[in-house]
Amino acid sequence: MRALWLALVLSMPLQACAFCFQEAGQRYGVDPVLLQAIGIQESNLQPGAVNLNRDSSGNVLSTDYGVMQISTRNANRLVSMGLIKHAQDLLTNACFNVQAGAWVLAQHLRVCGKTWRCLGSYNAGFDPSPRQEQRRLQYAQQVRNVYDRLKALGAAPAHLAIR
Repeated sequence: MRALWLALVLSMPLQACAFCFQEAGQRYGVDPVLLQAIGIQESNLQPGAVNLNRDSSGNVLSTDYGVMQISTRNANRLVSMGLIKHAQDLLTNACFNVQAGAWVLAQHLRVCGKTWRCLGSYNAGFDPSPRQEQRRLQYAQQVRNVYDRLKALGAAPAHLAIR
């Protein structure tokens, strides 16, 4: 059943966006299949996905945008760099959103290395608390599961391995 679900998820949006993942992967030295796996985990490849991150009291802490769920913090960096005018611009160009996600991931991998554990920082940040470490490990495992399924379905070979 999961294989069928994954095949359905991949059949339309990914065919339309496969070039986006390839291009972003080449530009930032990140495996395009890994970027696809993150896009599936983050938003189920939905370009218009918006998610609010809340604290335990329900207050909104940040918002995540698009296929790669680019955080408010990173969206603000893109605004200050003049690449977008507003965070909502991340919802109007799925390929740019994938590029932004690859840019964020590449920065993280430069900080903590090309490991699955480091990949978890894409979602859970660098806070050294035990809670955040657990979130990083859990996220990395979720992405790895999707990545492994993509590879089993014949996704293109990785051009840059992650340990």
